[in-house]
Formats: sequence, C-alpha cells, structure tokens
Amino acid sequence: MLEVLVKKVPTVRFTQDNKTPLAEVEVEFDSLRADDPPCAIKVVGWGKLAEELKNTVQVNSKLVIEGRLRMNTVPRQDGTKEKKAEFTLSRIHPFSSNTAVSSIASQTQSNIKSDSANSLNNEGVKWDSSPLVPDTDDIPF
Repeated sequence: MLEVLVKKVPTVRFTQDNKTPLAEVEVEFDSLRADDPPCAIKVVGWGKLAEELKNTVQVNSKLVIEGRLRMNTVPRQDGTKEKKAEFTLSRIHPFSSNTAVSSIASQTQSNIKSDSANSLNNEGVKWDSSPLVPDTDDIPF
C-alpha cells in the first residue's frame, strides 16, 4: 500500500486484441527520509481499474493504492539496460484527509479495545516468534 499524489493525467491504451484497457499514470510518494525528495513511480491498472483511473483520477489527486511492485529492465539508447520500478494496481482508494484520519482513528481505537480485551482474557498466552520461513530448503536444485 502506498499513499501517492498523481503527477500526470492517466493514459489509456488497449491490448493488441483491443479488448482489455490498460492505464498508466505517474505518481509520487514521500521518501523515508525527511531531507530526500519525493519518489516517482509508474502505476499500471488493467481492465476495470484502468477505466476507474481514466474516469476518476486527476492531477494532484491523493490516493491510497494497493498492489504489487515489479522491476522491469528497459534498454537505454546507449545500449545499456536500466531497471525501473512499476506498481501494478489491485485496488484504488480515494484519499481525503478528513475521512482517512477518522477512519484510521476509529480502526486504531477498535484495535486497542480488542487488544486490551484479548490481553485481559489471555494473560498466560505466549506469542510464537518463530520465523515465517522454515530453516530447511526443500527446493530441488
């Protein structure tokens, strides 16, 4: 998930069979360090998400996007290759500071309430801190 600011108008094109829409839009997001400039990335949406990008997203819109990050290798004019990040959408959430803050606050409050209720009921419970990836490797190569 990323909170982004739309920098360019979404462009829409269609696959070779002219059936599936594909939208691309350039967005930027804050870097992790306060003194670094914002980072830019290309966001790609397919099908209904492409139509939603085209119909609802404007320059300077704030969005929260969900999806997956992919690295593409792109040839340069000098013959070398460059890696570029691309974000493929799975969901779009329009962002407004009022609704986002109140939504986050209500979710946080409900999580705190349920966590405190659970901790009262499960005082002797210990967390399983074992790694998610097993120590053994069963890949046959």
